[in-house]
Amino acid sequence: MPEDAQPAIALLSRTDHGRVATTLRALPFLALAGHIVQDGRLLLRMPRSHGHHHACVGSVVAYGADNLDSAGPGEELWSVQVIGTCEPHEPTADQVERFGPARDAMVYLRIEPRLGTVHPVDGGLERRFRPTL
Repeated sequence: MPEDAQPAIALLSRTDHGRVATTLRALPFLALAGHIVQDGRLLLRMPRSHGHHHACVGSVVAYGADNLDSAGPGEELWSVQVIGTCEPHEPTADQVERFGPARDAMVYLRIEPRLGTVHPVDGGLERRFRPTL
């Protein structure tokens, strides 16, 4: 994993959902996904029934999340983005368990981070992380 993606991946490990962005027929496309961080990679889980994974597989995607609705009192607010190639992933039993229960048939994807950005909302993270881009 590139060094500049490490702060973003570290923050993503504190959340479990985000948004994946790619293109679909040359138009911007956003979809919600669950995620876990494993060995510096971002593993995504999306409902198979929506078919959104077809737009992601084999493409360069951006994945973003934040803690704007989950930060505790006094906790620093942040938003992060990771960019990388998205591929299908066959999860281990441990990874499926980490994602938790699912209502639908799910598709698992893996993003190999190439770039990462951290966007502090209130300026507090600037003391801990230097800008990544």
